[in-house]
Amino acid sequence: VQLQASGGGSVQAGDSLRLSCTASGRTLNSYAMGWFRQGPGKQREFVAGIYRSAGNQYYANFVKGRFTVSRNYAMNTMYLQMNDLKPEDTAVYYCAAAPESLAPSAIDYWGQGTLVTVSS
Repeated sequence: VQLQASGGGSVQAGDSLRLSCTASGRTLNSYAMGWFRQGPGKQREFVAGIYRSAGNQYYANFVKGRFTVSRNYAMNTMYLQMNDLKPEDTAVYYCAAAPESLAPSAIDYWGQGTLVTVSS
C-alpha cells in the first residue's frame, strides 16, 4: 500500500489549501485515516482523523473550526480542507492509515508528506 499526499504549497496567512491523500495497492475503506504534521524543530503531531465508514471526525484543538477532514471512498482518497491558515500551520503534512487507532504507534501506512508554508 502506498499513500500519496499532495496539495501543499506556499500561501499567505488567511488563505486556504486542500490537501489530498490517495491510497493505492488496496482499498482502505475499513481503515481509519488521518493527517499529522511536523513543523520546523517540532515533533510530529496529530491534526485530524476520520474513522472508517461511519465518518466520525476528530480534530486537534488548534485546527477546530478551520480544518475539515473528509473521504471519498470510491476514490480511496482523503482530503484536508484548510481555511484561515496561520504562520504556525507551517509544516510538512503527512497522511496515515491504521486499522483502528490513529495513535502513531498503531499506524500501518504513512504518506511521504507535503509541505505547507504560510507567511504573514
